[in-house]
Amino acid sequence: MIRLMKYRELAKTGVKVSEISFGCWTMGGLNFVNGTPNGWADVNEEEIAAGIKAALDAGVNHFDNADVYGNGRAERMLARVLDRLGVKSTDVIIATKVGWFPGTADHAYEPAHIRHQCEQSLINLKREYIDLYYFHHGDFGPNDRYLHGAADVMDQLVKEGKVRIKGQSAYSADDFEKTVPVVKPAVLQSWAHALDDQFVRPGSRLSNLMTKHGLSFVAFSPLAQARLLDKFDPSRPPQFEPGDHRRNSKAFSAEEIAKLQPKLQNLKQRFGSTTEDLAATALNYVLAQPHVACVIPGFRNERQARCNLAAAGRTMSSDDITFIQSALA
Repeated sequence: MIRLMKYRELAKTGVKVSEISFGCWTMGGLNFVNGTPNGWADVNEEEIAAGIKAALDAGVNHFDNADVYGNGRAERMLARVLDRLGVKSTDVIIATKVGWFPGTADHAYEPAHIRHQCEQSLINLKREYIDLYYFHHGDFGPNDRYLHGAADVMDQLVKEGKVRIKGQSAYSADDFEKTVPVVKPAVLQSWAHALDDQFVRPGSRLSNLMTKHGLSFVAFSPLAQARLLDKFDPSRPPQFEPGDHRRNSKAFSAEEIAKLQPKLQNLKQRFGSTTEDLAATALNYVLAQPHVACVIPGFRNERQARCNLAAAGRTMSSDDITFIQSALA
């Protein structure tokens, strides 16, 4: 495979990540946390290994994980696969997160729990440090009771050399505006895709916040969980297993799939009709937004990995951006 991958620096850290990086959520398989489904349909490790090899061969150097993905399963699988492929884990940039798996703590952001989870993630990943460590969400308890203590322990982990770069993931501009001045992360993470670019579009509250503090953005769900790939049929909407977080999502209903299909046809006419064309269109749309360092689409096999990689080396004009926004409005 010809390497067309480009790399962008994470804020002012000196660390450069591949524009197309890979998310590891699917690797955790079906999963529940406190009775709530938060996983994906089970995956095969051999297929995951083939996908990771394709990514590495293409120049991908950044993998995004979390303690809650399979409650440690995805972290351990990533470490095993890299070892099988003869890749030192320190030769790639590994991100992971803390916050959704509370264990026996009253709240996942209790300082002692954060420290425990960091140590466990290091064991799972077979590493002595985490390149990029995120708080996974912006809920720091009633009246944000754990916010300052959590920020303090994160700073301690940096001083101890167990964390290189601090990150903050959240799901609202309010939470980002609340946490950034306290946590002082270099990188923010949330969803961003052509159907919902509220966090990365120029002039948005979060875009202005990133400008003010000099932050980078890592975009998860850039394919809108494959909805932008036109793979679902409204006459046979997908049925998800227990433990799959998509099971009760209205976004995958026959009605929503039917509403989206004609919009995707407009994209196909301009950018091409293959899955690779649609993936490249979706990923490069997000990469064209200010502050975005990389996208982290998920994958479960080599085919999906190669579809993600099809975005490398392609460009998107301002007219293309305007067309996509109009087509999907």
